[in-house]
Amino acid sequence: MEIGVVGQPNVGKSTLFNALTLLDVAMAPYPFTTTKPNRGVGAVRVPCPHVEKGVSCSPGNATCVDGVRWAPVNLIDVPGLVPGAHDGRGLGHQFLDDLRPSDGFLQVVDLSGGTSEEGVSAPVGTHDPALGVEWLEDELVEWIAEILGRDFERNVRSLELEGGKLEEFLQRRLTGLAISAFAISAAVRSSGIDIAHPHLWSVSDRRGLARELLRSAKPRLVGANKCDRSTKEQWEIFRERTASSVPSVPCSADAELTLRRAARAHLVRYRPGDSRFEPVPGATLLPAQTKALEAIAGVMDHWEGTGVQRALESLLFERLHRVAVFPVEDESHWTDSRGRVLPDLFLVPADSTVRSVAYRVHTDLGENFLRAIDARTHRALGADHPVSPGAILRIVSKR
Repeated sequence: MEIGVVGQPNVGKSTLFNALTLLDVAMAPYPFTTTKPNRGVGAVRVPCPHVEKGVSCSPGNATCVDGVRWAPVNLIDVPGLVPGAHDGRGLGHQFLDDLRPSDGFLQVVDLSGGTSEEGVSAPVGTHDPALGVEWLEDELVEWIAEILGRDFERNVRSLELEGGKLEEFLQRRLTGLAISAFAISAAVRSSGIDIAHPHLWSVSDRRGLARELLRSAKPRLVGANKCDRSTKEQWEIFRERTASSVPSVPCSADAELTLRRAARAHLVRYRPGDSRFEPVPGATLLPAQTKALEAIAGVMDHWEGTGVQRALESLLFERLHRVAVFPVEDESHWTDSRGRVLPDLFLVPADSTVRSVAYRVHTDLGENFLRAIDARTHRALGADHPVSPGAILRIVSKR
């Protein structure tokens, strides 16, 4: 799973990416600091079942701290987008190509209104951040519509003559965009287009289908950044204008990055997502550091945290509908073959079946699947049984 961190230049994308991954990628207050994609790994919080069992866990792919697993999530910070990117303006073509495998987008906007559409710094309040939400969707729609429209009429006439399936044709056409057959079918149904006669589709029809594909296959959430320079009134106006198209979370990437670095230097006690932090007793702080942390404390009191971790988790759990699954080999002790308690965690779509989880663990387990066992209830589950959030499963396969 991969999340694309997207938005205009100079709105704080790389700062937010740094905060989530603690990688030192280039940051500066001018357009196109990022000229090639940066990749890193963030994490989202999941309750660890070892608390129920009353034993210590042995996490492998996700750190556990005080009963909370930090499940890894791949992130990509791509070059900033400006209007006209689908026609190649700015670094548009590179931006769009880098986004092909992304499962969802975390869009960063400047809530304070201090960044122009071209990514140039301006006085706070001189630009409308809601416009950035609108034109990003339009750019992504044009991108998908252009892919759909390549030699479209000739290909769909052949499809109609041969009696081929429209969904299969679209899936082939959209190969590389990580759009599932289910998402394509849902988009076709919701768009209201003429399924029987695709050669009659207009450019507008293809744009409408592209918009539905974007909504169903590439969910988006807005990180309304620079809330530390904004008012609650600005936030309420922004939320009211954008709520019908995409949810958003107010955040301060600068504050989050400062706190994570301070925690790594053992100057403060802070875990991402906390609503406050505490100075480490005896830690030596320079006057400038003390002043910065006091300012951040005020921001957190006003906004109930920095919002950065909440934005990522809202995208993963509420927009992408991911749930955690813990595969084990011993359903009684919740261990693997080496006796490690709950070593692995997978984030899977909420509509996953237990057999699809078996494939995630190992291809052989999926192909030779017999049944799964719910480690909590010891109930046998068939291949098509849906997984539940936090499920602990033993996969039984043919030897």
